[in-house]
Amino acid sequence: MTDHATPSLHDRHRAVLPDWLSLYYERPLELTHGEGRHVWDADGKRYLDFFGGILTTMTAHALPEVTKAVAEQAGRLIHSSTLYLNRPMVELAERIAALSGIPDARVFFTTSGTEANDAALLLATTYRRSNQILALRNSYHGRSFSTVGVTGSRAWSPTSLSPLQTLYVHGAVRGGPYARLSDAEFTDACVQDLTDLLGQTSRGVAALIAEPVQGVGGFTAPPDGLLAAFREVLDEHGILWISDEVQTGWGRTGDHFWGWQAHAGRGAPDMITFAKGIGNGMSVGGVVARAEIMNVLDANSISTFGGSPVTMAAAQANLTYLLEHDLQGNARRVGGLLIERVRAAGAGLGTVRDVRGRGLMIGVELDSAATAARVLEAARDGGLLIGKGGPDGAVLRVAPPLTVTVAEAEEGAAILEKALHEASGGRA
Repeated sequence: MTDHATPSLHDRHRAVLPDWLSLYYERPLELTHGEGRHVWDADGKRYLDFFGGILTTMTAHALPEVTKAVAEQAGRLIHSSTLYLNRPMVELAERIAALSGIPDARVFFTTSGTEANDAALLLATTYRRSNQILALRNSYHGRSFSTVGVTGSRAWSPTSLSPLQTLYVHGAVRGGPYARLSDAEFTDACVQDLTDLLGQTSRGVAALIAEPVQGVGGFTAPPDGLLAAFREVLDEHGILWISDEVQTGWGRTGDHFWGWQAHAGRGAPDMITFAKGIGNGMSVGGVVARAEIMNVLDANSISTFGGSPVTMAAAQANLTYLLEHDLQGNARRVGGLLIERVRAAGAGLGTVRDVRGRGLMIGVELDSAATAARVLEAARDGGLLIGKGGPDGAVLRVAPPLTVTVAEAEEGAAILEKALHEASGGRA
């Protein structure tokens, strides 16, 4: 009888899942459980989690308030669909509408940020009767057919086919002739670029979709007020503004509850999309829009899983915890300390080109994707999980849960400093 070795979980993953479903690390990691800001792998090793399942475990792993709400709701009713009145969905929608800053707001729940952006694009193009969309270069808005079509990062655009005509404008990345401009000069140049671009279009543009801080793009951001300056031009043409808050919402940036509030000179956006952190790991996304925009659809529409009683209960409990414990304030305070520690960690290293961010969204731009991969591995060895992104995969993404403590921030920064020095080989 031939003795066949039992295939590893990684082997089984490769045998049944797509090749393009990427995994971190040379030896991919299986996480089995978590608590607070820590997770454990299948070998029992503990890690500080400074990526939170791509900024999704926003509050904490196994937060008692959330797990209790999920268990209690699951014991009553797990699913009903939007064809029936749903008290948890109505109650959460009321809170989000009030927090959004959008007047006469309506909320539609989805199961992901991709689906939320997809819905927002449907609403905008229907409302404006145009399939033309403005997006920022280096942006990321999801993995569906329509959201890939408005994603400005080549690393996340597997096809050039799209139901939309997308026009990309400058706004978040200062390259080429924009590299040495001040904030005011950059804003002025981007507004001129937008005005010129709109002068080239033959029909009305539907909307601008923009992340206040580009997440997958490497935590790059426009100067404060740039999107408000854009809004002045957009309003002249009746063009809608969709603020993609999938990663920036709920206080993560510290200074603001929503990312758009750094660009509030012309008021709230016409639409906000959200997901990730609000469910603290449960599948919750959605769109907030003015009633006249949300109600523009004249065909039947439902959501089978959007607004699920269980996910709504989780989001309600998570939002309550976030507000009652001022986690936005914690993101501002601890995030400010963490970014200074990370800047100090990279000081003098030739491989570190930039450390940027706000609140608990910190990007460390390195000289190459290869260096970023080495740092990722070294940080894991040291007991720290972080992410990476940027147009070339050369940006480390540091985004702990919003309950992270000062002691944990210090510990994580120390592990990252050691990893940066190991991966840099002492290059100054």
